[in-house]
Amino acid sequence: MRYDSITDAIGDTPLLRIDPQVHGLENTDLYAKLELLNPFGSVKDRAAWNMVRHDIDAAARDGRTVVELSSGNTAKSLALIAGAHGLPFRSITNRMKVPEIKDLLLLIGAEIEELPGQAECLDPTAGDDPLTRIHRVLQASEGEYLHTDQYYNPRNTAAHVEGTGPEIIKDLGGQGPDVFIACVGTAGSSTGVATALREHDPRVQVVGLVAAKSDFIPGIRNIDEVHEVGLFDPATYDHVDAVSADQALDGMLTLIRRCGVLSGPTGGAAFHGAVEHLRRDDDQVQGRRTAVFIVCDRAESYLSYVRKRRPELLRRPARAGSVADVTDEQAAQVPALTVDQARQWITEARPLVVDLRGSFAYATQHLPGSVNIVDEVFDDLTQAGLPVDADQPVLLVCPVGERSARYAALLRDKGHTDARSLAGGVVAWRDAGAPMVRTR
Repeated sequence: MRYDSITDAIGDTPLLRIDPQVHGLENTDLYAKLELLNPFGSVKDRAAWNMVRHDIDAAARDGRTVVELSSGNTAKSLALIAGAHGLPFRSITNRMKVPEIKDLLLLIGAEIEELPGQAECLDPTAGDDPLTRIHRVLQASEGEYLHTDQYYNPRNTAAHVEGTGPEIIKDLGGQGPDVFIACVGTAGSSTGVATALREHDPRVQVVGLVAAKSDFIPGIRNIDEVHEVGLFDPATYDHVDAVSADQALDGMLTLIRRCGVLSGPTGGAAFHGAVEHLRRDDDQVQGRRTAVFIVCDRAESYLSYVRKRRPELLRRPARAGSVADVTDEQAAQVPALTVDQARQWITEARPLVVDLRGSFAYATQHLPGSVNIVDEVFDDLTQAGLPVDADQPVLLVCPVGERSARYAALLRDKGHTDARSLAGGVVAWRDAGAPMVRTR
């Protein structure tokens, strides 16, 4: 095929039948929509192009900067499209948790502004989150930016109403599937495809997949976070199921090793969630049914994620005790000090106070005398043993006290004698009017 522009190669991705010996469903034909074969490597290529294609030429004439709240595939796609049209791209985002994506964005030439986000903010209700930051930037500018606004832009959804959904119907011989399963991130692809499929056949069953609580799967929201997304509408889905990070990696491994599909964790979650959901009633199906799930992107960008969670897959030694292994019961046994108790203990025992938040949030405001060790770095430090002397009292601090309790439990499990957590975290400390330090 010959193209005049790389954007002409977006869409028309293959629909791959998964061998029944792989999924084990007797009465279901399961298909994978291979969105990883878009030119920039993900399903987000469709939305990125649809959100800018009507305005990109005018933006190029005006010398504007494309800006988006994204730390992943949408940012990558927009950065490449912007660069191909001679425009700069700026990503305003939470702290990036997948280093390969950050490195790739820098290689493309993107400008990245990392902010703390809801999980790291001094106050989860504060306005220093990336979306608020974007709107402040736009308000302060006079036509400097082209903001694609993926979380609210209807063109995100329209890309799949007009493209992905009809392609699935066409490739299934005009019949459409009986069941459609998709992971929920911005909710653009799941909402758009569901809309197209239901217009064709209102009987289609739609299953949304989210990450399990307190779990992290790149590109997927957990059940609490998903309600913050402007495009998410619970009425779109007949069912919403949760998938764990381990299940996502198991699914990814099956797609890679059994199907030859170089899927990332999101596609693995979609495959695992699809099989688990379909298995519940597969023996009750009359005749045969057809189901489709989306493989969103590729594995190469997530090797550090795999290395951290499943090092044995890369022939690395297993992590010896990580915060991910801490149970709720262990965390509940950690001494959780109220603000008054913590202040008294700090005065009497002079513990090392460790703030586990990101550097931006720490610089905004923190407890006097505390040191900043970002949670993921602290987790890595514990792999070599105790990062502090076993007898040195330690008070761990996070936004609301949940993560700090888990890290204190981890230290205690490794032999630390006196690790404690600040109940309610930095938010409780601030609300009590306790002194704080600002370094920015």
